[in-house]
Amino acid sequence: MSSRARIVIVGAGFAGYHAARELSRTARGAAEIVLVNPNDYFLYLPLLPEVAAGVLEPRRVSVSLTGTLPGVRLVLGHVDTVDLDGRRVEYADPEGRRGALDYDRLVLSVGSVNKLLPIPGVAEHAHGFRGMPEALYLRDHVTRQTELASAATDPDERAARLTFVVVGAGYTGTEVAAHGVLFTDALVRRDSALRAMGVRARWLLVDVAPRLLPGLDERLSRTADKVLRARGVEILTETSVKEATSEGVRLDSGEFVATRSLIWCVGVRPDPLVEAMGLPTEHGRLCVDEYLNVPGRPEVFACGDAAAVPDLTRPGEITPMTAQHAQRQGRTAARNVAAGYGRGTRRPYKHHDLGFTVDLGGVQAAADPLHIPLSGPLANAVTRGYHLAAMPGNRIRVAADWLLDAVLPRQGVQLGLVRSGSVPLDTEMPEIARTPYDRN
Repeated sequence: MSSRARIVIVGAGFAGYHAARELSRTARGAAEIVLVNPNDYFLYLPLLPEVAAGVLEPRRVSVSLTGTLPGVRLVLGHVDTVDLDGRRVEYADPEGRRGALDYDRLVLSVGSVNKLLPIPGVAEHAHGFRGMPEALYLRDHVTRQTELASAATDPDERAARLTFVVVGAGYTGTEVAAHGVLFTDALVRRDSALRAMGVRARWLLVDVAPRLLPGLDERLSRTADKVLRARGVEILTETSVKEATSEGVRLDSGEFVATRSLIWCVGVRPDPLVEAMGLPTEHGRLCVDEYLNVPGRPEVFACGDAAAVPDLTRPGEITPMTAQHAQRQGRTAARNVAAGYGRGTRRPYKHHDLGFTVDLGGVQAAADPLHIPLSGPLANAVTRGYHLAAMPGNRIRVAADWLLDAVLPRQGVQLGLVRSGSVPLDTEMPEIARTPYDRN
């Protein structure tokens, strides 16, 4: 590489983290690699439902950027402006101060935020599930609602507080419901008043699709459906939310479900920075070629959820927004950046799905490694093995938490660190909890 070229990577999700990791190995000090991210950790998002359900502690799925990316300079900040002609990005740091960085090469891997739909009341009363603050809030919220239900004298109020509605039956929604029902069962068992009343939390999983996990093999869908129904989860397919209020949700069937808990997992949309750049997009994602280059901007690369990457295994389509693709796209982008400086050769991004895993809590999972369908404890072992192999750190700590959860009662206490107003559904930064100062 040329003398100290500056490569700026925006975002430390799956794509950005692995791009930085690959470049740190390739550059070996020949280039300055700068990673701009709002916080100092890489979030292993697939295990976030286990944080919300009290299985894993938050730091287990938070991998230190400075501790695992040698030779990469971390700049804490949220990038809100990209000057393509001036080759410059501008950002705000955690204390609100402005900063800017010039670049020779730019890798955009800003990820995604919660997808909103024009449904009355959803933005005000629903909570998403894209970042650590939302998971910690949900963990406290579920615990709090169970405890308030125990103290309630009105049966209707008790039932509403013990009712949890999850909207969206993709990966996230299915796993949140699967872990959530086990969590509330554990909370009810430890509460003598609720146990004496013989009540149980009610979980509903709602989706407009005709089945769970609509993007995956039907055999995985059937496994997940069977496990959740056996646990008492009510699965409402081909159903949507018509309105949300502080008292509950109204479904398009006309039924009103009294609840204090609306968990929004309908999907994601690219970070708003993508649209603000004024470049061509497809489905809201930045258009790139098979080398992850932005057309007309050879110095700019994009990958992960921010990029509409051509799927060379399915001509005419773009790759789905999954961690599997984002991780590999980050590495490909890094290699192609390095190739521009004479290190290696440029390669197009091409990846065949190797299968998927869906963690259903306890000893249950659905998986199809190499497209061989598995269920039950064997699928659970494959799923956990995959996560341990994919995590760039904290493997022993995660395994230890899994072991402790298998032999000890689930802990359920409110920490009170993240309040409801700190994690609005409509936010450009789901990874950062808002403070009263931020809202003024």
